Amino acid sequence: MATISAPSAPAPSYPAQVTGMDILARALKMVGIDTMYGLVGIPVTDFSYIAQSRGIRFVGFRHEQQAGMAAATHGYLTGKPAVLLTVSSLGFLNGLTATTNATVNCYPMIQISGSSVREPIDLDQGTYEGLDQLNAAKPFVKAAYRVNKPEDIPTAVVRAYRAAVSGRPGGVYLDVTTPCLGAIMNATDADKLFYEPVDLCPSAPPAPEAVKRAAALIASAKKPAILIGKGAAYARVEDQLKILVETTGIPYFPMSMAKGVLPDDGPLSALACRSTIMEEADVVVLVGARLNWLLSRGHGKWSADTKFVQLDIQPTEIDCNRPIAAPVVGDLNSSLNALLAELPQYKMNMDPAWVPSLQAQTKTKNAKFAARLAANAAAQPMDHWTALGAIKPVLEANPDVILVNEGANTLDDTRDAINMSLPRHRVDCATWAIMGMGMGSAIGAAVATGKSVVAVEGDSAFGFSGMDFSTICRFKLPVTVVIFNNGGIYNGVGVNLSGNGDPAPTTLDVKARYDKLGEAFGATSYYVTTPQELADALKEAIASKAPAMIDVQLAADSGKESGHIGYLNPEALEHITV
Repeated sequence: MATISAPSAPAPSYPAQVTGMDILARALKMVGIDTMYGLVGIPVTDFSYIAQSRGIRFVGFRHEQQAGMAAATHGYLTGKPAVLLTVSSLGFLNGLTATTNATVNCYPMIQISGSSVREPIDLDQGTYEGLDQLNAAKPFVKAAYRVNKPEDIPTAVVRAYRAAVSGRPGGVYLDVTTPCLGAIMNATDADKLFYEPVDLCPSAPPAPEAVKRAAALIASAKKPAILIGKGAAYARVEDQLKILVETTGIPYFPMSMAKGVLPDDGPLSALACRSTIMEEADVVVLVGARLNWLLSRGHGKWSADTKFVQLDIQPTEIDCNRPIAAPVVGDLNSSLNALLAELPQYKMNMDPAWVPSLQAQTKTKNAKFAARLAANAAAQPMDHWTALGAIKPVLEANPDVILVNEGANTLDDTRDAINMSLPRHRVDCATWAIMGMGMGSAIGAAVATGKSVVAVEGDSAFGFSGMDFSTICRFKLPVTVVIFNNGGIYNGVGVNLSGNGDPAPTTLDVKARYDKLGEAFGATSYYVTTPQELADALKEAIASKAPAMIDVQLAADSGKESGHIGYLNPEALEHITV
């Protein structure tokens, strides 16, 4: 007998759901963030995949510090923060070094770190990687926020973005707990969280009376000078500065990362006249530059009679080290536009002999510098100046190449030797003079701009970040790394005064073959011992637009030791060869 089956019940219907990780990725896209640098692991690995699927480029590193340096450089070159993604605990701390450096140097970036469950951290119960990351970060960053619920993620991301870019830019920390990352919401409810933020980086025009005061002081100057800082490079005010210099005839002096905002070799460049400006200028206009230790905090060789006009967005920067006669507080675009509109109301009173005297001094010093390069051109083994004599014409013939530079003598000598003609094409260790930013900044510059990058590194500086040369190769970036190997920190002739056979504290290995590291990761690599070999290798590497490494063999006694302690063993400085 046939049986009759009962009608089957319809399958249950469940609403679509999303996790906090998906909400975080969408929130980053909502504010326009398109690039993330980092090193993944518990609890952020899945988030990195989700962000990548949402169209956010993820560049994975070997060390969080270098990923952070890349994010900071990206922010500096584009004006839009990139994200540093790290795991909890020590991964967070490794990345915090770079976020702190970004804050000091005024680069916009956002560090996002996963963190452990709050309750056992607050009760100090020994949970997995149980560090109170938010409170650890607060003293070192511009702003820090924690997100505990997925509903708060879009608000947190917008706040982090605004903090990173508004006013004086800096590093921001966003702490996202593991429960928040894994929390589940109905997709329709999550959709309601998103919106289009308005005016994420508002302008801040200066007070009209401040502009008038500054214009009057500038016009009254007999020996004025304009001092350009990296803040001007970041603010992209090169057009306004060009007009200011051309209409007033005031000479300019760029700080290291401001080289190229106006051409280093321009007719009004006083790049070779730093001491003269400090000793003789009666009015100095600071544009995005701070009177910090790099400028003797306004003391040192500075004349006690020098008056300062300071254009800065941060009110607390005014009178930081020297009284500022004419502060102009506002964003640099607004401030320079207002100053250009006001200056025609005044008659300039500059001493007609001021600029010619600086130009004559520049000509003399440039000739001496050229003679120094020529005198060292045949040195064997090469020293820093021999190598730079080969590099200088190659880089200056390729002005659109971004130069990343760090080291001790390698930093100082390269900065002096290589003229820059385009803004934001020099990136170095900047305000804190830290080492270990090279590979991260080179990667960030290449990813952010798509341009070719040449990193000129001291061998000690390269050691901080060298393993991330593999990241350059994995992502096939147009980066050439040039390593000046003199076998040590400062130089390779340090002496262990105990006589126990250990290397001196400053001694590395002058016979190291860094080119072999390049080969290991598949890069075109060169080992060069002559200036012609170096010039040829650099031309070929830049033209290839592919990862390349050039190991430049220098003499062990090339370079000066910090602190002037070479007198401890003067014999060691004689007749040293590789």
